[in-house]
Amino acid sequence: MTVQELHPGEVLRDRVQQHLRLIYGSALAEGDVPLLADELVGLMRLASVDHAPQQHINHWDQRDAIVITYGDTLQCEGEKPLHTLKRFADSHLSGSVSALHLLPFYPWSSDDGFSVLDYSSVNEALGNWADITALDECFDLMADLVINHCSARSLWFDNFLKNREPGAGYFKTAKPDDDLSAVVRPRTSSLLRAVEAVDGTRHVWCTFSHDQVDLDFGNPDVLKQFTAIVRQYLDSGVRIFRLDAIAFLWKVPGTSSLNLPQTHEVVRLLRTLVEHAREDAVLITETNIPNRENLSYFGNANEAHCVYNFSLPPLLLNTLVTGDCTYLKQWIMSMPPPQHGTAYFNFIASHDGIGLRPAEGLLSDEELDTLIRTMAGFGGHISYRALENGQNKPYEINISLFDALQGTVNGADAYGLQRFICAHAIMLGLEGIPGIYIHSLLGTRNDYARVEHTGQNRSINRHQWDLPELEEALADDQRHHGAVFAGIKNLLAVRRQQAAFHPNAVQFTLQLGSALFGFWRQSMDRRQSIFCISNVSDTPQMLRLAELNLIDAEHWQDLISGEVYSDRAQQFELKPYQTVWISNMASHTGVPQQ
Repeated sequence: MTVQELHPGEVLRDRVQQHLRLIYGSALAEGDVPLLADELVGLMRLASVDHAPQQHINHWDQRDAIVITYGDTLQCEGEKPLHTLKRFADSHLSGSVSALHLLPFYPWSSDDGFSVLDYSSVNEALGNWADITALDECFDLMADLVINHCSARSLWFDNFLKNREPGAGYFKTAKPDDDLSAVVRPRTSSLLRAVEAVDGTRHVWCTFSHDQVDLDFGNPDVLKQFTAIVRQYLDSGVRIFRLDAIAFLWKVPGTSSLNLPQTHEVVRLLRTLVEHAREDAVLITETNIPNRENLSYFGNANEAHCVYNFSLPPLLLNTLVTGDCTYLKQWIMSMPPPQHGTAYFNFIASHDGIGLRPAEGLLSDEELDTLIRTMAGFGGHISYRALENGQNKPYEINISLFDALQGTVNGADAYGLQRFICAHAIMLGLEGIPGIYIHSLLGTRNDYARVEHTGQNRSINRHQWDLPELEEALADDQRHHGAVFAGIKNLLAVRRQQAAFHPNAVQFTLQLGSALFGFWRQSMDRRQSIFCISNVSDTPQMLRLAELNLIDAEHWQDLISGEVYSDRAQQFELKPYQTVWISNMASHTGVPQQ
């Protein structure tokens, strides 16, 4: 009997078994492979699956955009934060974005949620599972699968120390004399933490902090636990999964313990399971690593549906503070179009800092040093990672994006607002699905008080708004928040109507010099073209339409301003940081230039 002739349920079990053999190799007895496969299929409630996932399902289109937020970013006295978030989202975001990325909403002990105490519960300070499910009424829901580590104060870790279940054998250990010199890490703390267990001193592996102990997926029981967690999240309305810190998942002394083959195979296994459980489910890998390694998580269109486009934030930031798009243009030209069924996840700010590793090999050391000094001059902080030679190296810049693009440390230069809107216009036009951090949408500035309170550099961009104060700020014409909010929402409104902005529509980089960054998008049916051109400098730039090779027989119009271009020979001036989206389709919503 061929694979095609097998019942869909048998095909699924066969695929899961193949994944398990590649993950565990000889560490898992051959007789145990089908048993473990059946357990995983059962935990996902797929034992009676009677059909294979559709091969050409549309996971996304140009209407998709995701807002990234913590559950307690917006607060209102007397109300659970998840209720507050839903009220704000329903009122202000419905019809503008398609999904909410709710950062860890579980009970936690540190790192603003990424040291998880209990994956199956909602932090009571935020709300409950009904509140999570309620967000799914108007928006797709994206959640973090904090899969690499959990809290040192969790029940699992307490049981690990006591050799009880669940937890015994759940955490990665090593010996102090193991060869760990090649291990790649994003922090400066010691890798191993000595703990006292019932059987003596153990040394647990801590990639990120000593409160975040790495799980050992070499133990199949850990894989089973996370399979059950994924099923619970699906049942609660989660459609999109962010695989947090996935690149560090599998560890082997004597290696870098980064991007190991077993890690990639675990991603493939999770994809097999979730796409059978929900055909439109999406896996996004969060891998803050150099560009080439990041792209490897697409696999052969059989791993992540989307990868975080980590090189975009530092390259776009460098472009806008230098007024020169050379490095950004070189990178865009080198990026391969994603295979069918995959897409880039574009973002330029997040709850973390602006990563520097993804710019390695793309920006020169001199450019990186200049960018770091510039951002420090604008009020940013710098976080470091440890190298194998014992030295530390800058790992990320911690700063709000609004402050990063203001041009001075104590206020805005003449073009701070325009520069900020320009950054989002570029990101929203690019091939891929856009993710917008809520503090960028609101124009939030550096929160130094929160840094002092938490002692963490990343807190600078994790402000908590009182909702009545936020509403007042958005309505105040003398403050920038309302202009930022309206400007980005209007760009989103235009984007949603354009077939050429489909995440997988064709993209071609234009050669317009160093001060004009441009690219051409074409819809998959080839009916619509959009020329996206931004002046990335603080001086006016002339654009000659002849450089774009516009077709004379067609009607061309800037979708942002509404300006019509009737003379293909004409040239016009782009103001500092102005963006035009020149399209041959008339459908548009005008966006007032700031």
